[in-house]
Amino acid sequence: MIKQSTTYMLQWCRSLIFNVQMYLSLMFFSLIFLPWMIVSRRGALVAVWCFANYVRWSASWIVNLKTEIRGKVPTNEVLIASKHQSFLDIIMIYSVIPNGRFIMKRELLYIPIFGQYAYRLGCVAVTRGKRGRAIFQMLKDLERRSSIGGQLVVYPQGTRVEPGKKKPYKIGAALIYEKLDQTCVPVSTNAGYFWPRRGVYRHPGTAVIEFLNPIPPKLDKGDFLKKLEVVIETSSEQLLLETKY
Repeated sequence: MIKQSTTYMLQWCRSLIFNVQMYLSLMFFSLIFLPWMIVSRRGALVAVWCFANYVRWSASWIVNLKTEIRGKVPTNEVLIASKHQSFLDIIMIYSVIPNGRFIMKRELLYIPIFGQYAYRLGCVAVTRGKRGRAIFQMLKDLERRSSIGGQLVVYPQGTRVEPGKKKPYKIGAALIYEKLDQTCVPVSTNAGYFWPRRGVYRHPGTAVIEFLNPIPPKLDKGDFLKKLEVVIETSSEQLLLETKY
């Protein structure tokens, strides 16, 4: 019991150190790439790539949290629909895709520096709590910024969901799929088990994101959403079972 308690406290201290240095590195990369980001979207992409890969590297030795990418990483113009459990799954996706942007909460645009990076990346902001109006505005913004191309990342459940918990997939993902008329690549993960939504502690182990078989365009919205949910949830549950056993 004493040994377990000591091990836990040591990991907690390592987690605290990791979290502090991660946010300091976020400030560092944001500021160092700021001039380039202001004049070019490429600067924003490189900044995000550097930060994401730094976090993966630092997590591997500070808290013994390894990260693994499975499946074929999409590099063409596609929609990526990802399970969202943790900040870590965002980091892992952005560490490997070459030209990413995402659907995000509108209030994030007003965070100093972060908001400017998000806008430069071509992220599409959504106003929460005003469903019909929010969806209309999102689709309008999506069309307005369609020339950016690349990989658009959407979280079909609209928020982080703890591993093992259920939350419905929202129609917004299906409307985006229909609007873009592109292939959709589902992504599953177990990242939330190691990096919970709240708290300092980071569990050691191997967090995984898996790029699954693409879903072709032009499916009926309802059929698409059902297939997306089954594919992502089944794979995420399997990854969680691997983690526990």
